[in-house]
Amino acid sequence: MSASQTDIVRLFMRAMENLDYEKALSYVSEDVEYTNMPLGPGSTLRGHAGILSVLQPFFAPTITNEWIITSMASAGNTVFMERLDRHQLPRGWAELPVTGVFEVVDGKISSWREYFDYRYIEQQMTALTR
Repeated sequence: MSASQTDIVRLFMRAMENLDYEKALSYVSEDVEYTNMPLGPGSTLRGHAGILSVLQPFFAPTITNEWIITSMASAGNTVFMERLDRHQLPRGWAELPVTGVFEVVDGKISSWREYFDYRYIEQQMTALTR
């Protein structure tokens, strides 16, 4: 039995939460498009290297990550996920409400868009890593 779109996204999120990039990328197409929407559509990165170029430096100071899924829905190939991302840093926890939108095609995530308040998380991360 093949995994559903929501199963694939959940497995991807769990691997990302644990910073297991190799496992996480196994759920993502080679030509995936990844966009942090607060930075605008022009910030879209492509491929596994594009995802890693942003996420590895961002998560480098984290000690532990918790991604609490608060709601999830799917329609066709699209999965919508609301979650609370919690990041333990040297001086405390940063929390960020996030909405992710994923397109899953042929069992792989082909598009991943994240919606969140960039300034809010940037201020928390800066304060808690100094």
